[in-house]
Amino acid sequence: MVIGLVLHTGHRARFAEAARTLTGVEFTWAVYEHEEQIRDRVRDLLASEELEGLLLGLVPFARSRDLIPAGLPVAVTRSAALDLALAWARARGNGWPATPVSIDTFTHEAVAEVASALGLDRSAIATLPFDADQPVDEVVAFHRHQLATTDARYVISVRTGVAAALDGQAAVLHALATPGTIRADLHDLVLRIRRRRADEQRFAAAVFRTPETGTRAALRRALQDVPELADAWIEEHGPRGVVAFAPAAVFETLTEHWVTTPVRWHNSPDDEAGGLEAVAGFGIGPSARGSVALAEQAADRAEQDGATSAYLITDDGVMIGPMGSGSTPLTYTYRGHGGLETLAGRAGLSPATLSRLAALERSLGGRSISPGELAEALGITDPSGRRLIRKLSDAGLVVAGGSTQPHPKGRPARLYRLAIAQALAAGDDDSSGGDPA
Repeated sequence: MVIGLVLHTGHRARFAEAARTLTGVEFTWAVYEHEEQIRDRVRDLLASEELEGLLLGLVPFARSRDLIPAGLPVAVTRSAALDLALAWARARGNGWPATPVSIDTFTHEAVAEVASALGLDRSAIATLPFDADQPVDEVVAFHRHQLATTDARYVISVRTGVAAALDGQAAVLHALATPGTIRADLHDLVLRIRRRRADEQRFAAAVFRTPETGTRAALRRALQDVPELADAWIEEHGPRGVVAFAPAAVFETLTEHWVTTPVRWHNSPDDEAGGLEAVAGFGIGPSARGSVALAEQAADRAEQDGATSAYLITDDGVMIGPMGSGSTPLTYTYRGHGGLETLAGRAGLSPATLSRLAALERSLGGRSISPGELAEALGITDPSGRRLIRKLSDAGLVVAGGSTQPHPKGRPARLYRLAIAQALAAGDDDSSGGDPA
């Protein structure tokens, strides 16, 4: 397994420490000194290595996002609330007052959470959240303004360019991601890559149906003549159908990554009808029976098109189709949401994860949810739930909705309202009114 790491030259020791706990993984490094070098470093990395994953920070991701191939697993590591708290602890260790202070990159919510936990005056903390389109000069100007208009003695920053620009003008405390934070993101990336490998090796089912009864034997023979299905298990299924079992990768190759479908075969050179027509449904599920059930649903959907067609349905709620050159362009959908694949890519999440979140949003009916409740609903850990909330917040897919205190002695938990349906609707509006190119 080869993973690319994109980082500032001053952060290499942190990333090396985080990567030390992993074996069986080869790392290739793209190291930059100035932000202007990021795109060239990432371009060279992608051109020279057979990467299976990419780990990079907020700034490198913002600068090179359009260069990253679709489908490449990516983890964007970012400083956590703990890293901000540690920076404040270093300030107190230096004998500096906790406030006033000027902070960049962290969200208002993260700063408020840490300030509340430390009992700090929130009004004496100036915060400039990360903006992918904001040059470092503007971040420096923000800090200079705060230093000139308040009694702030230092700056807390995540960006190395800020520290270089303010050298000699003010003390800068780095709130960089700790090796532990980086390690957690790296382990999560490795697990996603391994799950992806496992998915490629999973067995899948395909159900092929002809329009009329009495033709399934010919359909079975035609399928047995397809070279890609030489090792597949094929048998007749129902009055008009044939079912085939093979690794999911076999069907992916057969359909050219779920774009085309082999649903027309010639029975013989003298066949006046021009060949044997059939619809196809593919299913990838947790078991053979589950895969067949999904493949049957996909075949039902293909028959609704009234023409030679094919669909794929997976157990995580993703549907792909219709396939074939004569069909409308390929789309990924989840219960009617055609823009989910694009939105997932913009948010740095998998379509499956965003599909589950969209389903959760519908079940909530507009009710706000805490990061802990989100984690419980998705079956993930609380820290993963908080990281997911931050990702959704950065992508504009959640809206802050107050706070709750379920236990009298506990710390209040912030609430968020999912806004995925609204973002999908906005995407549909943009696509319908924009330039088709």
